[in-house]
Amino acid sequence: MKTNAKSHIDVLFDKYAENHQHPSNELIHWVCVPLIVFSLLGLVWSIPFPYLEFMGSYNGYVNWASFLIAFSIYYYYKLSPVMSYFMLLAVFVMSMFIVQLEKVEANGGPAVWLVCAVIFILAWIGQFIGHKIEGKKPSFLEDVKFLLIGPIWLLHFICKKFGVRY
Repeated sequence: MKTNAKSHIDVLFDKYAENHQHPSNELIHWVCVPLIVFSLLGLVWSIPFPYLEFMGSYNGYVNWASFLIAFSIYYYYKLSPVMSYFMLLAVFVMSMFIVQLEKVEANGGPAVWLVCAVIFILAWIGQFIGHKIEGKKPSFLEDVKFLLIGPIWLLHFICKKFGVRY
């Protein structure tokens, strides 16, 4: 007799989904989770990175966000290579927007860290409103790894819609 055991990532998705059943909370997550990822990336990106002589002309292409990206993509890869590729693509798009924010800042606009801090705070307020509507605590209060699961939980719906096996 053959049993179809769920993969580790599907077990995590099921556990995460337990606290995300209300349609309003789900909608809020579709907006706020990507904004939180974007703003966190921008905040870490904004932390001054030392000049490393051995990098020569490549200085400026590596920053603290590079390490955050590497860690998270490695974690996603261990869960699902396909999900890690999609998340890497999403981070690439977000990085392009952060570079545009840097250009705006260089032309006298607001600082990247300030824009990202405002987005971060507003998005987290949205998340907590969603969970108030849901009537359940955010999953990460039970286990911090769910901070990393939220973004790929959304991606897994996109994969399912297009028949992509993850």
